[in-house]
Amino acid sequence: MSTAAKLAPLSASSPGFLSRERIIAKPGFNRWLVPPAALAIHLCIGMSYGLSVFWLPLSRALGIEKSVACPDISTFAALFTRSCDWRVSDLLVVFTLGIVFLGLSAAVFGGWLERAGPRKAGAVAALCWGGGFLIGALGVYAHQLWLLWIGMGVIGGIGLGLGYISPVSTLIKWFPDRRGMATGMAIMGFGGGALIGSPLANLLMNHFKTASDVGVWKTLVVLGILYLISMLIGAFGYRVPAVDWRPKGWVPSQSKSGLVTSGNVDLADVHKTPQFWLLWAILCLNVSAGIGVLAMASPMLQEIFAGALAGAPGVGFSALDAAQKTAVATVAAGFVGLLSLFNIGGRFFWASLSDKIGRKATYFIFFGLGLILYALTPTFAHMGSKGLFVAAFCIILSMYGGGFATVPAYLADIFGARFVGAIHGRLLTAWSTAGVVGPLVVGYIRDAQIAAGVERALVYDRTLYILASFLAVGLICNALVRPVADKWLMKETPGALKAAQGARRGSNVAAASGMKITATIAWTCVAIPIVWGVWQAFESAVKMFQ
Repeated sequence: MSTAAKLAPLSASSPGFLSRERIIAKPGFNRWLVPPAALAIHLCIGMSYGLSVFWLPLSRALGIEKSVACPDISTFAALFTRSCDWRVSDLLVVFTLGIVFLGLSAAVFGGWLERAGPRKAGAVAALCWGGGFLIGALGVYAHQLWLLWIGMGVIGGIGLGLGYISPVSTLIKWFPDRRGMATGMAIMGFGGGALIGSPLANLLMNHFKTASDVGVWKTLVVLGILYLISMLIGAFGYRVPAVDWRPKGWVPSQSKSGLVTSGNVDLADVHKTPQFWLLWAILCLNVSAGIGVLAMASPMLQEIFAGALAGAPGVGFSALDAAQKTAVATVAAGFVGLLSLFNIGGRFFWASLSDKIGRKATYFIFFGLGLILYALTPTFAHMGSKGLFVAAFCIILSMYGGGFATVPAYLADIFGARFVGAIHGRLLTAWSTAGVVGPLVVGYIRDAQIAAGVERALVYDRTLYILASFLAVGLICNALVRPVADKWLMKETPGALKAAQGARRGSNVAAASGMKITATIAWTCVAIPIVWGVWQAFESAVKMFQ
């Protein structure tokens, strides 16, 4: 049975409060109300990029000033110990689990999302992500690593997956005339989550910190509640267009690159095409390179530049006193925020640019320029140039974010927009794979070299060269992408399309141009925290170069 046939019974039963039928937009609906709803969710789940601000404080949760180390403890024993501080490599598994379950949940529940609609998916995502932080807080309070893994890793990862894909197909359907820009809006909030969450977490930890508590568990409680409320508001703001809606005056056309298909590929057939697996490899390799850096961004800056960040040039990280480490951690949190600033900006900039130059050309830039910058970054570190080091990673992270934002439009071009949400969900298993590969390459090579006595400022060199080789392979994969063969295109009638979507007939007239009062309020609500996060990032950036 085809996917279209499976979706046909969608409107057979009476719609529930969270169902897709209840959120089909009425004629004249302003499509610019949908992006703020997507941003409300993505700005929350994007804090997954800022989790590195917790790793060093949690690595001394018992010792407070210095870690209570148990050198020979196994990973299994670390899950249950109450007498040893956790290793950074064990804490990094939280991030890895989150990305793994993001991909798995997006792949498994992508088809359900197309049937249930974005509101229901967004509500479930809110419960999982916000609830995951609360369970993680309990794990920190009880000093049980397994609770942290389950709460913020597994349950939070499911929330990540559902929250991440919930707006993608919706916005592509609302903005068929600007697919790249639409996916840039949908996903840029994910890159900006750490822009807000990282400095906020640092402020909260400093507020809650005492002589006997590093302040992490209370911070997680506050963030969990804030995320739960914000994501539910975003979920209730989702609307989907009627089946025959299209922007006023817009006529579908082929792109200059010739990669845009004139039909749709059935979800059941997508994985049979070589294009899907090439795009899977492209995403996996691009993400593996960037995510390895993001997962360890805060410790990396602290250990490479150490005393230079606290006004004590030449002093290694191990020689810093408690006050200097606190100052260095604050600057490093700003580095994470600055990367998030470029991450969020790159998502919108590069995805929008792809509307003009094509998705394939955009990915050539990502891989070619990224390869050069990764190869040069160790040299910048050896020179002691914070400016070049930070600038290189800012550009890298802009393209990393741009890759995420551009790939849904790439998928819609190749396979059609009909099932792009579910196809995108399946493709995100590449992100899950990268979530294991990237952090493991950075984290475990780091630990191994530190154990071998390598100076902390030099432990990342080999890793960065390996990540550069990932991009070289990605460049080749992108060159091999071709238009999908006609044999994979669905043979469908307009009647079948309406039955599959279960949508009522709506007006073929777009909403009036310009921002209405409701849209202005919605955009203002998401703009305020973004502006605050940008300000915090710039303040911290200034401190880095003082």
